[in-house]
Amino acid sequence: MPKVVIHLFHADEDSLSAGSHVAERVRQVAGDAGVDLEVYCFGPAQGALSDTSADPTRTEYNRQIDELVAAGVPVGACLNAARAAGSEQALSDRGIALQYARDAYVRFALEGATVLNF
Repeated sequence: MPKVVIHLFHADEDSLSAGSHVAERVRQVAGDAGVDLEVYCFGPAQGALSDTSADPTRTEYNRQIDELVAAGVPVGACLNAARAAGSEQALSDRGIALQYARDAYVRFALEGATVLNF
C-alpha cells in the first residue's frame, strides 16, 4: 500500500499549523484512498512537542498531534533527540513512537514513501 509521511521539522507558526493540519486532512481520506499515513517529528518540531508554554500555535499543534495518535495514526519522533532533551518518557506516554531518525528515514525510502516536509 502506498504511504504518505508528513515530516514535521520546522517550528515556526506556519509549519506547525500547516503540517499538523495537512496530516489531519490526509488522515480523513487515507483509508478510502488506500494510503497509509505516518507523521514524523524531528528537530525544532520535535522540541515543540514538549513546549508547555501558553503559545496558542504550540498548544494547537500538540492537540492535533495527540488527536492523530488517538485516531491511530503512527506518530514518531527521534529517540536520540528525546533522550538528549529528557523527553523520552513524556513522548512515549503520549503514544509517540521513538526511533532513531536515521532508521526512520531509511525505512521511508525502503517503503517508497512520499514524504511531505513542513
